Amino acid sequence: MLNVTINDKKYEFDNGLTILEACQKAGIDVPTLCHLKGLQPSGSCRICVVEVEKTRGLIPSCSYPLSDGMVIRTNTERIREARKMIVELLIANHPQDCLTCNKNLTCELQKLSMQLNIEPKPQYKLKRHYHTDATSPSLVRDPNKCIICGRCVRVCEEIQGIGAIDFTKRGFETMILPAFNEDLANTTCVNCGQCIKVCPTGALSENYSIKEVVDVLSDPEKVVVAQVAPAIRVALGELFGLDAENVAGKLVDGLRQIGFDYVFDTNFAADLTIMEEGSELVARVKNNGVLPMITSCSPGWIKFIEHFFPQFLPNLSTCKSPQQMQGAMIKSFWAKKIGVDPKKVHVVSIMPCTAKKFEAQRPEMEVDGLRDVDTVLTTRECARLFTSFDLDLKLCKDRPFDNPLGDSTGAGAIFAATGGVCEAALRTAYHLITGNELENVDIESVRGFEGIKEAVIPVGDLKVKIAIASGLKNARILLEKVAAKEADYHFIEIMACPGGCLNGGGQPVLSDPEALKKRLAKIYGIDKKSTFRRSHENPSIQSIYKEFLKAPNSEVSHKYLHTHYNVRKENA
Repeated sequence: MLNVTINDKKYEFDNGLTILEACQKAGIDVPTLCHLKGLQPSGSCRICVVEVEKTRGLIPSCSYPLSDGMVIRTNTERIREARKMIVELLIANHPQDCLTCNKNLTCELQKLSMQLNIEPKPQYKLKRHYHTDATSPSLVRDPNKCIICGRCVRVCEEIQGIGAIDFTKRGFETMILPAFNEDLANTTCVNCGQCIKVCPTGALSENYSIKEVVDVLSDPEKVVVAQVAPAIRVALGELFGLDAENVAGKLVDGLRQIGFDYVFDTNFAADLTIMEEGSELVARVKNNGVLPMITSCSPGWIKFIEHFFPQFLPNLSTCKSPQQMQGAMIKSFWAKKIGVDPKKVHVVSIMPCTAKKFEAQRPEMEVDGLRDVDTVLTTRECARLFTSFDLDLKLCKDRPFDNPLGDSTGAGAIFAATGGVCEAALRTAYHLITGNELENVDIESVRGFEGIKEAVIPVGDLKVKIAIASGLKNARILLEKVAAKEADYHFIEIMACPGGCLNGGGQPVLSDPEALKKRLAKIYGIDKKSTFRRSHENPSIQSIYKEFLKAPNSEVSHKYLHTHYNVRKENA
């Protein structure tokens, strides 16, 4: 134990902490801009400086190790003046469009300026003027608002293992850019949006589609249909003071109030995905097909494999993601069923994922010249859409999803969590292989937030070897093991975002470290309370095969529900 004095009060701490971590444990709020829990400290912003007795100069608390006998002060006049000067320098050439900035009221630079009582001063004559990069369908970069904290660089490199952006130039001209100043759309960026979630200012944001949705809602010629992803229902409420409450019913009511004609549940398509993917897995196992079969429902992961592991493209399931399957069913089966011209149907997906915007625009995602999905809104965009219509989610009533594409099982709900696709697939694969039902559908060994999980699940006489990775750096580790023949699996689930869709790049930014656990608990709670917990038990799924799709992996299914992917060049 270390005996330390902070602000004249004595504390005991375990070894291995930084000064910042010790202060946080003591309940002392030391401000910082560059620091992020779980990443290597850089000490670059210097906002977190403290005084340490018998040490020259101010110390960056995020990167300085705690030692026995330290006497620390966190808020002296000297410290306040240093922090104030740093923030004044940051805002001296920062754009002054706070009123219209997408981070207004949530900007960390703005918050610090208020805390430190920064006084308005004339801006420096020397200013940076860079063009905004909106080439990506998912992300927008405004380098003029970048404060060079490096969070995005470190998340992209340390968490996702991609390194699509990095520091360039020196001194005042320092910028964060893709290599060779390429547009983001022409890089190995996978559109996961994890950089957006850690950016303290408005330098990074999703490519907003709210105006497009408002315009189409005003078009009397359009039949506007929404679909809602599994992870949305346990996260959207956070933006309206509803914590991790399941707000699916309120969301349906809100969407209908602002003008959507129909609201379907993407959980239905998750069940549909399991029918197709589970059948595909069984066929590969029985017929000596390409193994391991790897999931294909995370578009950030798909772009990653196209760039970095194209040798594994034959291992990918040919299934589209639930988003695309639902869009295809809306514009084919459902449109025909109610007698609507599919060309007049506009499908809006509400997703936890910025990469879904990219996926919806892929040329592979259309049937008979019709896009499966027309517009994608993130969870955050959905909240903005509601507020633009003066609608408060708390005041909405619970309404059911529209049918026949609104019924779902608990297996569809757990798609939101890492391990959920695998668990849902095993529940149905067991039935397809043995003809019996899996007695205990709670497969605990595939649950949790560990970056890589492995398990062996007995399915009849077969021992199914599975692996699960969330976060693309973990995906890289796993695939390198498979490539080196150090591991052998039947089935691999990969999600681009750490923790899965619950932590997607379009979700509310987590201010409470326990919020992600609350989302996870709520998702499994939805599963537990569901009438049906296996995808093949869904009566609406059974009906759609009888009426339209004929059978899993049939010719009709492959036309609407399956696709293919291609090797990508480094700059595409």
